[in-house]
Amino acid sequence: MDKPATKSKKKQSPSRILDTIYAFRPVRVLLTSFELGIFTAIGDGPKESREVAQILGTSERATDRLMNALCGMGFLKKKGGRFLNTPLTARYLVKGKPDYLAGLMHQVALWKTWSTLTEAVREGSSVTVRGEIGHQGSEWLEAFIDAMHMRARGQAGMVVRVINLRGVRRVLDVGGGSGAYSMAFVRAKKGVRAVVFDLPQVTVLTRKFLERENLTNNIETADGNYETDSLGSGFDLVFLSAIIHSNSAEVNRLLFKKAHDALTPEGRLVVLDHVMREDRTAPLAGAFFSLNMLVGTRAGDTYTESEIRQWMTETGFKDIRKKSTPFGTDLMTGNKRT
Repeated sequence: MDKPATKSKKKQSPSRILDTIYAFRPVRVLLTSFELGIFTAIGDGPKESREVAQILGTSERATDRLMNALCGMGFLKKKGGRFLNTPLTARYLVKGKPDYLAGLMHQVALWKTWSTLTEAVREGSSVTVRGEIGHQGSEWLEAFIDAMHMRARGQAGMVVRVINLRGVRRVLDVGGGSGAYSMAFVRAKKGVRAVVFDLPQVTVLTRKFLERENLTNNIETADGNYETDSLGSGFDLVFLSAIIHSNSAEVNRLLFKKAHDALTPEGRLVVLDHVMREDRTAPLAGAFFSLNMLVGTRAGDTYTESEIRQWMTETGFKDIRKKSTPFGTDLMTGNKRT
């Protein structure tokens, strides 16, 4: 008698789970090395771990083990007991070099806030943030603005090219930080002027970036808090890059109304951010970022296209459209009138 057919069960392996969990180790090694200044201490090298430990004031044995791990990861080379930076780390991770990634210190700070994710999920909000941006101190703020500039400067030119600048002469860059997008606007079209609107502790840093790029004649700064202050008036385009994810829905609705008031009759609002699918499971970068906002803000989140459209409609915008960028984020645009 034949045995009844049974469905074969594919053997499940925990490797995907374990690989994901163990992925924290190389990240932590690299962040610790950057935070301590390992690559800067080695400089043009070569140096023994003992020399690096003396420069940094760290344990000789522990520093040696950390540097050995960096060799295994391909971020350092070791010859005759001495360590050297690779061309990659020499260019990007040695302080003072033109391409130094100073903004990585913000990732060091993010590690600390993300470690509170369990508590934040229990509480429903950040358990570390209790004030406005910069309350963590000037070092945190400078690292944050550096990180935002590092990301934006590589994207701003391409993003601005997606935006139709016909009729645009004055741009208001709300929460503009370093001014990277304002720089892209004024470079994209002759005659365009921009205003970076941000908190006073931020605009003092903005002006340093503008001076570095010789754009102080094309871009101004305006101090203010978009939750409590007017945004001004007479702008052809109001630009909100990486702003709405920091806010609650209520604050975003208020901000869109203020943007509407700040625009000329033919003006436009342009929002650049993660725009989530309606079930919020994609894009994955946006799903991760919603958790970043959970641990790092009081009420921030990532939002769906329908939510953003609703806020625009309720505050008087028309002809609302969505455009994708090459960077996994989207542009939502709305006209003050059609």
